[in-house]
Amino acid sequence: MKKILVTGGAGFIGSNFIYYMLEKYPDVEIVCLDCLSYAGNLATLEPLIENPRFKFFKGDITDRSMVYRLFHQEEFDIVVNFAAESHVDRSIDTPDIFIKSNVFGTSVLLDAFNKFGKKRFHQISTDEVYGDLPLDRPDLLFTEKTPIHASSPYSASKASADLLVLAYHRTYGTPVTISRCSNNYGPYQFPEKLIPLMIANAVEGKKLPVYGKGENVRDWLYVIDHCKAIDCIIHNGKDGEVYNVGGNTERTNLEIVKTLLSVLGKSEDLIEFVKDRPGHDLRYAIDASKMEKELGWKPETTFEEGIKKTIDWYLQNEKWWKDILSGEYLNNYKRIIGYID
Repeated sequence: MKKILVTGGAGFIGSNFIYYMLEKYPDVEIVCLDCLSYAGNLATLEPLIENPRFKFFKGDITDRSMVYRLFHQEEFDIVVNFAAESHVDRSIDTPDIFIKSNVFGTSVLLDAFNKFGKKRFHQISTDEVYGDLPLDRPDLLFTEKTPIHASSPYSASKASADLLVLAYHRTYGTPVTISRCSNNYGPYQFPEKLIPLMIANAVEGKKLPVYGKGENVRDWLYVIDHCKAIDCIIHNGKDGEVYNVGGNTERTNLEIVKTLLSVLGKSEDLIEFVKDRPGHDLRYAIDASKMEKELGWKPETTFEEGIKKTIDWYLQNEKWWKDILSGEYLNNYKRIIGYID
């Protein structure tokens, strides 16, 4: 059996990755470490609790003694670090939390990996570390050689973690890889992010708040395509390399919102333009050609297919996101595990 530690696995991309890996590989065991902060929802992983190839541990990656005990006990072959504070708006209000989790937490994991790890430490990063691109230059894309130019405390903390990961590779020879992805969408995304928030508001007949004029552009990647990319990297990626992962699907925020309303059969009158976010990045666009050339990966899901799957999932799983909106999800740990430590 190959044992993989997935940190932040009760969150959006991490949980999808766990389901994907357990389904694809019968010889893989997954250990999920998650502190269950506000964005972690154990109900997402509830179907796996009795799976003999899955274990869940509640804990914070900044807790060095706990992390070391876990690494010593489980002897991981691969570590995939999804654990991060990731919401830009929250980072503007409380940057210290992002620095602690995203930078210090990553350093703790790297130290533990150097002491007890084996094959690969993979860091999940973001295209936001590159800053942004102008709206009037559609020919420009982020490549792995694009200089880091973070715009928010969130992206700065992720850029810092990336530099730390690469420094550990050069200094200690730690076998690391990094992936920088564009905006993900799909099942289990916390409803503070654009697509699930807009779906929830539209379903409930509430206004859909859009920053500024909604002109900001993002590249959208269906979450399962991202999971497949990570799978490629941890098994075939080259140590010390950075890989950009994108969906080749650029849309303005306003286009996204209008698409959701159209599929849901709701009026565009629900759109409400609000004051823009401070330092709001204009455009993200990924060049993922390195992934295709070196690892044979490219996105398989069109935006039209992915957004339909995503909307259908949220319509079929209203309890999941309504429990989050009501705060009831915070009681899931006690209900599912049976105790609170």
